[in-house]
Amino acid sequence: MTDPQQAPEDDTAPRRRIRSFVLRTGRMGTGQIRALETLAPKYVLPYAPQALVPEQVFGRKAPVVLEIGFGMGDATAQIAQTLPGTDFIGVEVHTPGVGALLQRIEEAQLGNLRIVQHDAVEVLQHMIAPGSLAGVHIFFPDPWHKKKHNKRRLIQAPFVAALVTHLAPGGYLHCATDWQPYAEQMLEVLSAEPGLRNTAEGYAPKPDYRPLTKFENRGLKLGHGVWDLVFTKR
Repeated sequence: MTDPQQAPEDDTAPRRRIRSFVLRTGRMGTGQIRALETLAPKYVLPYAPQALVPEQVFGRKAPVVLEIGFGMGDATAQIAQTLPGTDFIGVEVHTPGVGALLQRIEEAQLGNLRIVQHDAVEVLQHMIAPGSLAGVHIFFPDPWHKKKHNKRRLIQAPFVAALVTHLAPGGYLHCATDWQPYAEQMLEVLSAEPGLRNTAEGYAPKPDYRPLTKFENRGLKLGHGVWDLVFTKR
């Protein structure tokens, strides 16, 4: 492997994008493995560099919400069950989480939820048509605690601008975090985006549709804070 410190500089070479995630291996239960084998063909949309047509995917015309980084999918499944009139596309790179959400889709028979297992930045860029989203959910993204890693945080001005492009007029962006320094950065970045309007004076009350996760509940009992931010497209 070439030592990057010794490699000659090439200003014409494309720079590798800094990713906001690291692929981690995780153990999967037999149920998750079975779900991936049997349910993925029905509920997992293959990544492709062309825009999805939601009416073809879901078989109806309805508002579409994109969730980025759904983890193990507990909240995602609960929200889809609570809002049956809305269609949801969940994006996650980690296979155990995809398997877990597939199990929940089967258990609750959620016909309004699909999954894309791929980098959310590329999914947004290539698979989501401009102006097509009723909303975007980004709940508890990796805060990248160390200062030297802050550049890896998902909520940065260029990505937020891309989200706004893909929101329909009046569409919303809902972020939540339990890491106060990240909450402060989110508020600063979202407030600086000219295409967005804050629905609250600073942080928003938790919307009823976002359920408390087990992790969040445990944190609240320990006195940890959780910050919600809800902005709409101007």
